[in-house]
Amino acid sequence: MQIQDLPYTDPGVPDARSGPRFLWWLFRNQWGGQLTSLAWGMLHFLSVSALPFCVGLAVQAVVDRSGARLALAGGLLALACVGNALGDTFLHRSAVTNWITAAARIQQLLARRTATLGSALTRRVAAGEVVAVSTGDVEKIGWFVEAVSRFTAAALTIVLVCVGLLVYEPALGVVVTVGLPVLALAVLPLLPRATRRADVQREKAGRATELASDTVAGLRVLRGIGGEELFLDRYRHASQEVRHAAVRSARMWSLISAIQVLLPGLLLIAVVWHGVHLARDGRIGVGELVTVYSSVMILTYPLRHFEEIAMAYSFSRPSATRAARVLSLERATDTAGSRAADVPAGDLYDPATGLLAPTGRLTAVVCGDPDAAGRLAERLGGHPAQTGTSVLLGGIPLDELPLDSARTAVLVQDKDPVLLSGTLRDLLDVPASGAVGAEEALAAAQCEDVLAALAQGSYDAKDPMDARITERGRSLSGGQRQRLALARSLITDPEVLVLDEPTSAVDSHTEARIARGVRSLREDRTTVVFTSSPLLLDSADRVVFLHDDEVAAVGTHHDLLHSDPRYRAVVTRETEDETETRTGTTAGGVPEGGGALRRLEELEELEEIEETA
Repeated sequence: MQIQDLPYTDPGVPDARSGPRFLWWLFRNQWGGQLTSLAWGMLHFLSVSALPFCVGLAVQAVVDRSGARLALAGGLLALACVGNALGDTFLHRSAVTNWITAAARIQQLLARRTATLGSALTRRVAAGEVVAVSTGDVEKIGWFVEAVSRFTAAALTIVLVCVGLLVYEPALGVVVTVGLPVLALAVLPLLPRATRRADVQREKAGRATELASDTVAGLRVLRGIGGEELFLDRYRHASQEVRHAAVRSARMWSLISAIQVLLPGLLLIAVVWHGVHLARDGRIGVGELVTVYSSVMILTYPLRHFEEIAMAYSFSRPSATRAARVLSLERATDTAGSRAADVPAGDLYDPATGLLAPTGRLTAVVCGDPDAAGRLAERLGGHPAQTGTSVLLGGIPLDELPLDSARTAVLVQDKDPVLLSGTLRDLLDVPASGAVGAEEALAAAQCEDVLAALAQGSYDAKDPMDARITERGRSLSGGQRQRLALARSLITDPEVLVLDEPTSAVDSHTEARIARGVRSLREDRTTVVFTSSPLLLDSADRVVFLHDDEVAAVGTHHDLLHSDPRYRAVVTRETEDETETRTGTTAGGVPEGGGALRRLEELEELEEIEETA
């Protein structure tokens, strides 16, 4: 796989049982790139290691006054330099390719997992952790994957050089062969502590990233309530904790680096001291001493890769563990599905709660618990975070459909929809049936003032559809974002549209017009709206009231207002004292219910005024 061939057609199925298993899976899926990097690495390191032999041969030729051997040494030196240049260049190229392709594979896997889990992902993993995995962790994992081949080439080169020295000059080769493994293994006792400190740094950095992402996401609200400095102080504290942890980790790695410098120096001193005595006794020549000394000095370069692979693994292991944790998350049911990919039609029914949304009707659902409404909305979409009995569409369980078919059949709009940055045209360019145009959807969602605001804020856009929307629509108000998200949902024209509090941030007059627009545009389609707004409830064909996750009452809005006290308490926001006094009497003996009925009539009159306004 080359960089120009990215993205992968199929990134594969990762082994997400643990961080080390995930790293091994990545390595196995890049055998070709790893072998290429290993081959160029061997050429590079062997060429570097051959330089001392060439220098020693040249020195001995000068001592012996041999022009032929000096020319041979020069030719070998030139050949080693060419091999070094080629090996270093293509080793770097192949290593970077392995790094980028491994990172791209992980990012594709994370993107697919995010798309599969949908909104359930952030309920099981913090959004900041997902961001940390897809940015910093991906880089560290890629570092380890590409460092493995270079480390392998360095280790093989050291073994070959030690064998060569034993053959070339046994007396000094024994010293080098015994000393090099000591150098390579000397830092092993320090690695567990260094790894633990790196883990602590990673954990604190992850928490700081989560805090930063949450703070940025809620910056407008924080500024509105004066909490900006409070959260900035929290981030400063978290940032200082990361700095202290990084310093502690750096100290340990500095100690490891110092040992990697000290021990080779001691080995050089031992080789020179022993070699000088051998040369004085006439047992070896000057050129041989120079060769062995230069070889030991050059071998400190591949020895550095032992330190690098230890650092790469200690940093990448916690990152791989976090990535594996995200990638191991599964949808409650099989995403491939066991039925055909045909999109079913018919009534939407939830056996767990008893909720029934007849086909072609607008059904409003009232829940006393907003969180329960959000969970039920996800369940109706066929991708809940929890297991249980599947929702049925036309008698077919959504969990048995392929994920794409389930989401084509049922579209769920969260109460906090996300607007991606780009133009309005890009925002509305979503998979759709083609039956609903952008103008119709924008009109039904009452987006006229939104279009005017976008056109006014974009000086270079003649058409409002080409106006730019900032990240998450931060330049728009909450109501404007809600209406644009509603228009985007209406354009898709799904078989079943589930809206969770779609008008909670708009005024009552706009809400009344939205209710009429949605009802008109979705006249022959199934629509489910989770709301407690009287204006939306009054426009629904049927209203379902859920209490304790079960259907407690079904009817029209006006009927339920008069017949069900619990429904009335949720919709009219009555307090417990008001509900209790409904059944009692006033101090003068007049039944309190008469006052309640008058209040209901006033509420109905107010709704009629708002609808006609």
